[in-house]
Amino acid sequence: MSHDGVRLRAVMRSVVFLTAGALAVPTLASCGSDDESGKPLAAQDIAPAGRDLVADGGTLRWAVDDVPETLNTFQSDADDATTRVAQAVLPAMFRLDAQGRPQRDADYLESAKVVDTEPKQVVLYKLDQQAVWSDGREIGAADFAAQWRALSGKDSAYWTARNAGYDRIEKIERGANNLEVKVTFSRPYADWKALFSPLYPKDVMGTPDAFNDGARRKLKVTAGAFSVQKVDRKDKEIVLGRNPHWWGRPAKLSQLVLAAVPLDKRAAALADGSVDLAEIDPADASRITLAGRAKGTSTPLQGASPTGRDENKNESRQKKKLSKKERKALATFLRQQDALRAFTVRRSLEPAYTQLALNGSEGPLADERVRRAVARALDRTELAKVVLKPLGLPAVPVGSHLALSGQAAYADNSGALGGQDTSEAQALLADAGWVPGGPVKDKGEKAAGSEGRKSKKSDDGAESEGGSDGQYIVGEDNKDPQDHTKKHGHGDESSKHLADGKQYDGRKVKQGGAPGAYAPKGTAAPADAKTGLLAKDGKPLALRFVLPSGTGSESLGAVADSISRMLEKVGIRTEITKVSDDSYFKDHIASGQYDLALYSWPASAFPATDARPIFAKPVPAADGSLNVEQNYTRVGTDQVDQLFDQAASTLDEDESAALVRKADARIWAAAGSIPLYQRPQLTAARRTVVNAGSFGFQTPLYEDMGFLKKGATPSASPTKD
Repeated sequence: MSHDGVRLRAVMRSVVFLTAGALAVPTLASCGSDDESGKPLAAQDIAPAGRDLVADGGTLRWAVDDVPETLNTFQSDADDATTRVAQAVLPAMFRLDAQGRPQRDADYLESAKVVDTEPKQVVLYKLDQQAVWSDGREIGAADFAAQWRALSGKDSAYWTARNAGYDRIEKIERGANNLEVKVTFSRPYADWKALFSPLYPKDVMGTPDAFNDGARRKLKVTAGAFSVQKVDRKDKEIVLGRNPHWWGRPAKLSQLVLAAVPLDKRAAALADGSVDLAEIDPADASRITLAGRAKGTSTPLQGASPTGRDENKNESRQKKKLSKKERKALATFLRQQDALRAFTVRRSLEPAYTQLALNGSEGPLADERVRRAVARALDRTELAKVVLKPLGLPAVPVGSHLALSGQAAYADNSGALGGQDTSEAQALLADAGWVPGGPVKDKGEKAAGSEGRKSKKSDDGAESEGGSDGQYIVGEDNKDPQDHTKKHGHGDESSKHLADGKQYDGRKVKQGGAPGAYAPKGTAAPADAKTGLLAKDGKPLALRFVLPSGTGSESLGAVADSISRMLEKVGIRTEITKVSDDSYFKDHIASGQYDLALYSWPASAFPATDARPIFAKPVPAADGSLNVEQNYTRVGTDQVDQLFDQAASTLDEDESAALVRKADARIWAAAGSIPLYQRPQLTAARRTVVNAGSFGFQTPLYEDMGFLKKGATPSASPTKD
């Protein structure tokens, strides 16, 4: 997991909200339709071009975070680069389309369907007769069976990170011929399309030694448009080349190189030609956009004046005032800006959402009324605008924990909790016993938040943005020590920061949602609720808001500032503490050392399987600790667990999706986590690169990526030949 962009399948391999008691859920959650699912909020942006317009040959260099530790996606240290390699070189029975829905991959499968449900569920795969491994052997039942045995969880000698779905398989056998594979399940499994994607050869899955070590550094046998030619840890790159045994549309590129480039070095790498394609942060996106606009002007950074002479004179005077080191840095920057004109920014929305997590294990947030009050204090539309509006992306709040707009299981279930309502939030807090102006003990005593801690510095030892003590307190003396509103040069709530699903229209939700989502009827907000912060039993209502401090975390800081101001309006003080990236998840989120936190979860095409550990009810372990799986808010119910189990065992796709929506409505009512916005996906691409960029939901078509032929114009959509 990363703090602002967790990749769900990786999280499930390695490891980014519920309530106690029965909850009645509004009728809207019990059924679904394509109208509820909607469509993706933003289209993919990949410069689509027909294959006849793409040049044959060439090497595309694509930035990744690091050379992966393993090429086995089913191991705990697999990462995004592992997934990228697997997508390019291995079979997948199903891949995701532009709406995030699984579709049969015709290069490998002629068909795949459930052929029996009684007495057992049986799925019959009919493989393409040309489908072979790079060593010439047919892909067949032996490969399916080896992968099942490795991932079933029955043999602890296999160091697997997950076995979801594979543990429900009873047997795998050859069908009527070598091209048919028959999979029989011991229990019904709705998400069977998630299995065998990717599919590894039996050489990798056949023995524990081969599984644990054989595919960590190399993949000798593959079956995709590309094969692994070299894993170069010294030069920090993986080289993929055309697979001569590939039977599908041949790859347009001769080579695809995945080059390790840290996020903060990518603008420089693009400028010096080290990479042609790279995901970037908003700051670099602004640089590249500015460079593109500067084309043809008198300087890379300024618009043209009538003569250009005055600007050149001013620039010359400014350079004389700079030190030698500063002049050198400026010259480098200007050279880079000139080179960045060759690139464009392709923008879409990532298949992941950022949430506000509320730790319900202790302190004020253990009271579901306080969690709901926090949620009702937030204007999620405004928070989405903070991140997405400056980037020109749809600023629409996400309406589901379990899917994103366009996916089959999506529906906006936020009505189970209710929209922003300051009076309702104050009434909930009053009902929970938090009153304004109550007696507060000396400052030396602990506040009511997570252990009442105040750290002097962020965990990496650096002074953070709040000044010299690593934190700042919003709501204390009604003053932010650094006055962030002035710092960012904005005076209104809707456009405070240039940072980093169904439309929320701002209307107040009426009573009638889940019991407990509202204060008891007749509970009024205190008459003097606007006069100050809240206290109970002599302790102020103060919540520790933990954030990462590393590169790319600026957008989270901007969102956290806005959240803190919204909470202050209902009497809740926040103590913002910034910690190192290395410490953020391990020492704070996973260990429960926070009250509020921001991090992201990807949306899966198979939420009944993949999302269950995120929202599962924590259970006591044998040693007395709490087993939370990936539910880091530590709030859960048996009911939600049951709904996930039912959804995973229901073979009717519509009925399964309806059960997922019911689970989501109950998760909303619990207010353990509040989905905010779909994450932006910004990709810098050389202008001649086509069929690549910000893919959104869709699995990339690696064989179609390449460089535009000279003189060609991209078509509206890719064609197949």
